[in-house]
Amino acid sequence: MRISNSFDASASALTAQRLRMDVISSNIANSETTRASYVNGQFVPYKRKMVVLEPAQQNFAELLNGQLKGSNSSQGVRATRIIEDQTPSKLVYNPTHPDADANGYVSMPNVDVAKEMVDMISATRMYEANITALNASKAMFVKALEIGK
Repeated sequence: MRISNSFDASASALTAQRLRMDVISSNIANSETTRASYVNGQFVPYKRKMVVLEPAQQNFAELLNGQLKGSNSSQGVRATRIIEDQTPSKLVYNPTHPDADANGYVSMPNVDVAKEMVDMISATRMYEANITALNASKAMFVKALEIGK
């Protein structure tokens, strides 16, 4: 086991949480976008996006075999893909909106700003926790180096 494994795990988590915050920011910025793409001759509202995170090691056996062989197997988390939320768009009655249908309803994005803010707070807290873990690992590493003095 390398002494820097904790640095690798924290660094991967920081990268993943940063990506989550970027995607959440994009969702909030597009929460009123009714013309995000053009499909089949009509405009489609923005679809909420989510980041899928997975462990860098898929199972315990891979991790154990890697450690037994002395390989520098990666630890931590990785963002594997960004998916669109498949919940339907919200219909809002606004007959004066330029994108209103014949009945006066506008198809709005499936973004709930309150939910996005909760997700943003969660991602920020996870980011801060990983910074704290990284600093603790660094402090332990420095103390270990001072033992030889």
